[in-house]
Amino acid sequence: MPTTTFHIVDVFAERKYAGNPLAVVEGGADLSDDEMQAIAAEMSYSETTFVESTEPDEGGYDVRIFTPQAEIPFAGHPTLGTASVLRGLIDGAATGTGGSDDEPDGEIVLNLPVGQIPVRIEETDGRETLWMTQRPPTFGEAFDDETVAEIVSLSPGALDGAWRPQVVSTGLPTLVVPLSDRSALTRAEANRQAYDAFVERTGAKNVLVFCPEPRSGDNDLAARMFAPGLGIAEDPATGSSNGCLAAYLAEHGYFGDEPVDARVEQGYEMGRPSLLHLRAEKRGEEITVDVGGSVVPIARGQLL
Repeated sequence: MPTTTFHIVDVFAERKYAGNPLAVVEGGADLSDDEMQAIAAEMSYSETTFVESTEPDEGGYDVRIFTPQAEIPFAGHPTLGTASVLRGLIDGAATGTGGSDDEPDGEIVLNLPVGQIPVRIEETDGRETLWMTQRPPTFGEAFDDETVAEIVSLSPGALDGAWRPQVVSTGLPTLVVPLSDRSALTRAEANRQAYDAFVERTGAKNVLVFCPEPRSGDNDLAARMFAPGLGIAEDPATGSSNGCLAAYLAEHGYFGDEPVDARVEQGYEMGRPSLLHLRAEKRGEEITVDVGGSVVPIARGQLL
């Protein structure tokens, strides 16, 4: 394998060493599937991405995403983190500097197995925020509290009985589980036997639990996400599952009839505080979903 450059960034982070860490590997087109999977396992982050070219193909850049155990068609923090790295690579190729602080604004489109995902850059709450527009959501089966409580190791009373747990997908299916309070959120964990049976039944490997009791009064919700079937016991910040959450909130009017514009905490139980911005709007039968967050560069190195 030739020497290959990789980048480490923290996504959905407001400072270094927070949010969800991501490895972005250049030169993915020169690597075999087995090599990519081995690198992802070695990095041991929830996901590692591989940029196959810094030249656009049909207006986007080909990218593949691997967990430590398998390739997946879409994930949120890898999309934002890879777009941030690509900004620097594209700007560096244009200037011959290998990157600069004066990176281009606008939109970057990633070509993922799930389809093209556009990422745009905005100022949000005084910070540069990358926003991705996710695929139109699909809504799967809704479940009773007794069935779902076992999956997250809680009693049925710990779930918010006003809202039914449901499988939602914007590219990667997620079981969205409303909880009653932060105490329930803190106690939640994946029951592997019940979880495996649920995955076999539905194919949804991500389980996102949330409650309306964030730590900060500036935020709206607190969440956690478990995906042991993907080699991720718990994830500190999950853009794909939060996109499913945004769609769920809009579909069921969790905040009333207004469009969803929410701030979600995640990762605090792991010592990786993260902040995700959610936007969703329901117009007739269609729901648009956008998820945003900040990206902090951490390191660059070489795979030998």
